[in-house]
Amino acid sequence: MVSALCLLPTVAAAETARVKSTRKRAAVPTDNAPDIVTYGLRDDVVRFADGVAERRDLDAAWVRRALAQARFIPSVTRFIMPPVAGTAKNWAAYRARFVEPIRIRAGVAFWRANERWLAQAEEIYGVPPEVVVGVVGVESIFGRQMGNFRVIDALATLAFDFPAGRKDRSDFFKDELENWFVLCKSEGIDPAAWRGSYAGALGMAQFMPSSFNKYAVDFDGDGHVDLHTSAADVIGSVANYLAEFGWKRGLATRFDVQPPTETSERAALLAPDIVPTFTAADMVAHGARLGDDALACESLLALVELQNGDAAPSYVAGTTNFYAITRYNWSSYYAMAVIALGEATRAARG
Repeated sequence: MVSALCLLPTVAAAETARVKSTRKRAAVPTDNAPDIVTYGLRDDVVRFADGVAERRDLDAAWVRRALAQARFIPSVTRFIMPPVAGTAKNWAAYRARFVEPIRIRAGVAFWRANERWLAQAEEIYGVPPEVVVGVVGVESIFGRQMGNFRVIDALATLAFDFPAGRKDRSDFFKDELENWFVLCKSEGIDPAAWRGSYAGALGMAQFMPSSFNKYAVDFDGDGHVDLHTSAADVIGSVANYLAEFGWKRGLATRFDVQPPTETSERAALLAPDIVPTFTAADMVAHGARLGDDALACESLLALVELQNGDAAPSYVAGTTNFYAITRYNWSSYYAMAVIALGEATRAARG
């Protein structure tokens, strides 16, 4: 693609108008179709590049050249859309996607190959091996599925052409794109080189660029953070991430609970969603039934409801450690999948 440095503003404006017109007429059917967006020609992209360079003390020409290589990826705009309205949540089905033989076998192999690093991460951060293993297994099947989109393409598509039909998150992806350039500079990599998920997440741990910059650690001490091939760095980074979001050493992730039978009392406990809000005594006062282990726990708790389609929901009392896992992905189903896969892997390794 042609660098924006070579074009007059009137040409860039014409290109922007052409893009808007083209996108109204028809969608690009495949990712391999001819580009309908040339990011290097757009005024908004050039302004963004110059702003990033100024804020982050980067070379503006380098940022511009990198963005001129970025492509609009139609499938990214499809994948980022929410599920079809009315799709029933089903914990049993969700669990079956992640707690299955392939992930469990891969988890056992990963655990056995990296016992030293998992033990070291638990010693430093307090996060037990099964939780780290659960996260890496759910996120990427231990590196088997790390994504095949160029990170710069995915982030540029969502930063500058976020699709209509859901809450606009373009500002979030602009921030992630800015963090991508910071990451590339600090790690000495070509911004067009690395690949990741359709949302721009990276490596076995599927960190977004901002999380990489804040929480990723060089756990093996080789001078670089490598979340693609260094299991040590992945393990240390996941444990550090959870610790930074409040993981408490020795605390369970959840307890069994029988929810209140009274609808209004159950609704009161469910109102804060997955945010730990209630003491065990509070939950009992609302009519919930807890075991002795939960009653003795000093953590605040959340009543977590997991729908099962047409069947009755499942419930757990989530602790602050459960909530820490949801900082990876704001979903009780995600957190329970991480926990269940980790526990299944621990049981399988004997």
